[in-house]
Amino acid sequence: MKKFRKIYLLVLLLFYTTLLSGFKLSIDSSQKALINNYRSDVIIVKFKPNYSVNYSINHNNIVVTGYSDIDSLNIKYKCSDIKKLFPRENEKTNIYEELNLGGIYIFRFELNSSLDCLLNDYFLTSKFEYVEPDFIGKENGQRLIPNDQYFFRQWGLKNDGTFPSSHPGIVDADIDMDEAWEVEQGDSTVILAVLDSGCRLTHPELTGRIWINTGEIPGNSIDDDGNGYIDDYQGWDFAYNDNNPNDGTGHGTNVTGIVGANGNNSIGYAGVDWNCKLMICKILNNSGFGYYSWWEEGIYYAVNNGAKLINMSVGGTSFSSSLQDAVNYAYLNDVFIACSMGNYNSSTPNYPAAYSNTIAVGATDTDDTRCNPFSWGGGSNYGLHIDVVAPGNYIYGLYYLSNTNYDWYWSGTSQATPYVTGLACLLLAQDTTRTVDQIRNIIRNTAEDQVGNPYEDTPGWDQYYGYGRINANDALNYASVEDENQLNSTSLILAQNYPNPFNSKTYINYYLPKSTNVKLQIYNIKGQLIKTLVVGYKHSGNNTVIWNAKDLNSGIYFYMIKAGKLSDKKRCIILR
Repeated sequence: MKKFRKIYLLVLLLFYTTLLSGFKLSIDSSQKALINNYRSDVIIVKFKPNYSVNYSINHNNIVVTGYSDIDSLNIKYKCSDIKKLFPRENEKTNIYEELNLGGIYIFRFELNSSLDCLLNDYFLTSKFEYVEPDFIGKENGQRLIPNDQYFFRQWGLKNDGTFPSSHPGIVDADIDMDEAWEVEQGDSTVILAVLDSGCRLTHPELTGRIWINTGEIPGNSIDDDGNGYIDDYQGWDFAYNDNNPNDGTGHGTNVTGIVGANGNNSIGYAGVDWNCKLMICKILNNSGFGYYSWWEEGIYYAVNNGAKLINMSVGGTSFSSSLQDAVNYAYLNDVFIACSMGNYNSSTPNYPAAYSNTIAVGATDTDDTRCNPFSWGGGSNYGLHIDVVAPGNYIYGLYYLSNTNYDWYWSGTSQATPYVTGLACLLLAQDTTRTVDQIRNIIRNTAEDQVGNPYEDTPGWDQYYGYGRINANDALNYASVEDENQLNSTSLILAQNYPNPFNSKTYINYYLPKSTNVKLQIYNIKGQLIKTLVVGYKHSGNNTVIWNAKDLNSGIYFYMIKAGKLSDKKRCIILR
């Protein structure tokens, strides 16, 4: 809690700085002392929209931009290279410009200087919307070598209460996948991007499933499709900047198998989706760590190359504006992102799971309780940004060093996340016109509530289980009995609160044609309910709730808006 309070105070300090100066700095010395998990020779900046960048390298190998204040700093800190993080606009031009993604650059330095001084100096030029480190995140799963034989080990798909023998669960503490497959098994036109440690591309369980870039001719050392990546025939390795996204830790192969291993083929394990294409983007190095810039480039690559869903079983504890920009780019292009909550048995937010435009996934055990601990220790994170939970302990899968070794399992929210992504794939296969918000609402609305520890899994949404443990059969059948008009009429879709941060009032837009009333509940940072507001239904279409917050002190708050069985939540910040 002390660490979380420090982060909370830091967030307030940063937003005060925003109001006073008109621009923000993403880290200060106190935050550096807290995290110290970033790249020492790189920063990420976002130029304000009215600044264009045409740079060159001078005879001393120093970057020259034409802005005297920036160039002086480049000399001082020996800036040897800059790179546009999101270089191509292609067909996503309107959203690209709206988010000003073309203004985001990576600055690389030869001189190892105090990063907080460097960040502060560049921030004070007034030319940037933000200046931040290139943070480090990690995979959110752990592995062990079991002694048990493999067969019918996928208790998360169908649980008879007997597996594993050393850690038995209860019958039906699963996602009812065997029933769901009778409704939908996937569509080969749906592309899912797995952003992880890579994958064993030649595994027989993934035969015919790895996404192929048909615009690229393999091995000719030419960027045939002009997407900025040479010979990216089977995805890309952002950690080592090459076209070989093979797995270096086993984490990504396990995750990929959970979501997409070939089913009903007599070998190994069955993935949730048996037909979708799997776009492999390696964003973790062979030690299981990755810089946020790799993650951001991976998101951007996936969206621009046709993925409609992204699985990110990774997380870092540092907030990043550039990572949030990448997530928003995916969301505005109607690309679904599911992310793991983290494994520290803590409410400390993990990113990108904590961003509002992802779906954040926690992990349940063989008896439907929240994993605490996992097979190796730790515990599933919780908090006010959680959406749903899914099975995440003793999850057997594919092995990255062998085609025949099926005796490896991992445990973590990393393993829970591909269950959710796989379900989203099936929902999109069932109806390819569904939007991110519609898929997210179906998954939330059909999650099973009050299946776990009653002290944590309380009625309705809670910070330990979110909306509940997902149920694939209920989700696919819920959707099948609703035509598009009915589905829209029962959806609750929120816009972000405006403004944020705010001083007196926030305006919350929602879409709910068939509501009789809407309840707005306000929670403090500890999750305590402090205010309830009920407003009557007015008319179909977009509606607005005006919340007067003049009686609340500065701080981070969460609000939940409810209408019948439907609900959604957001975060806001109040400044005085």
